[in-house]
Amino acid sequence: MTTLISFLGKGRLDPQTGYRTATYRFDEEFARAAPFFGLALAEYLRPQRLVIVGTAGSMWDVFFERDGIDDEAVLQLMAATEAGEVDERLLELPRRQLGQRLGIPVDCLLIPYARDASEQASILHALATIVRPGERLCLDVTHGFRHLPMLALVAARYLQRVAGVKVEELYYGALEMPTAEGETPVLRLGGLLAMLDWVEALATYDKDGDYGVFAPLLVADGMEQRRAEQLARAAYFERTSNPVRARETLTSVFASVEAHRGALAALFGDTLKERIGWFRGGLREDWELSLGDAYRDRRDYLRAATFTYEAFVTRACNERSFNPNDFDCRREAYQEARATIPAVIRLEHLRNALAHGVRPRAEQTAKTLDDEKRLRSTLEALRNELFKS
Repeated sequence: MTTLISFLGKGRLDPQTGYRTATYRFDEEFARAAPFFGLALAEYLRPQRLVIVGTAGSMWDVFFERDGIDDEAVLQLMAATEAGEVDERLLELPRRQLGQRLGIPVDCLLIPYARDASEQASILHALATIVRPGERLCLDVTHGFRHLPMLALVAARYLQRVAGVKVEELYYGALEMPTAEGETPVLRLGGLLAMLDWVEALATYDKDGDYGVFAPLLVADGMEQRRAEQLARAAYFERTSNPVRARETLTSVFASVEAHRGALAALFGDTLKERIGWFRGGLREDWELSLGDAYRDRRDYLRAATFTYEAFVTRACNERSFNPNDFDCRREAYQEARATIPAVIRLEHLRNALAHGVRPRAEQTAKTLDDEKRLRSTLEALRNELFKS
């Protein structure tokens, strides 16, 4: 089900009629002259439900008067609007009559003025109570208070995450941007939601290192799906401790990331390339060490210990001209190296303790695990000791 949520403001642009009538141009085929953009948008979108959102002082009286609602109900709204005391009781009859005319359910939602964080949070909560999981939403921010579009953008993301809805588009009738023909263009602001998706993906990556979150965003930005899926595949190999396969896959897709010229590439392309640039190191031990450092910075200590340990084993293989991709060679190289380099035994014990979740027998290791700062500094010290040359 598609629901249109339209904000109703307070300003009177025309002393006689309230909102000024404008010809809103939606596309080449559709334009409508209307004083209230939300109703023109409802005609264009044909939603299954309309929700009008306003404060106790929004111009409910003008809105319903222009729509031919019962005179007595409008008169009561006029007095209440002037006093800033509109309540749900006064809106009940007008909203039902409007719904009958439009042929769809119409709801009116009273919200506070969003003057502080408490009222702003209250609005988000109120919006969440009127939507249903799986619902598709379109938001109209044309007539609300000037600060409400910012809140609507936050609300769109909040409702997606908390209420399980899909916000398809944000609309704004740009009355201050008339065309040469005297029409008012209708702006679609959904690109802002896409930008928030990228910002959120960057935050997710910085937290857990999973650059697979960028794959669907690249597809939405115009990249071929097959190529974008390679990025998610590379992330899978990395997160299953297979840097060789991860590097092979990243190598094949990195050129596509560099060449991508989607609408959001200019904003996020360089940052994305920086995030996945670890594979450019010369040797496998360099890739693994780089990953170990990155995961330590993200406080993912199990992966940090694992990749640092594997980097040491890989280097031990290379120093002995062993095949670092052969399990038996890696085991033999490690056994030889650990006899002369005790620091790697401590790293191994830490890795095992982190992996198995049991208190280690070694008292020093146990104390290290009891405090995050101590664990972090220990991992960093072991890393520097093992790779000091």
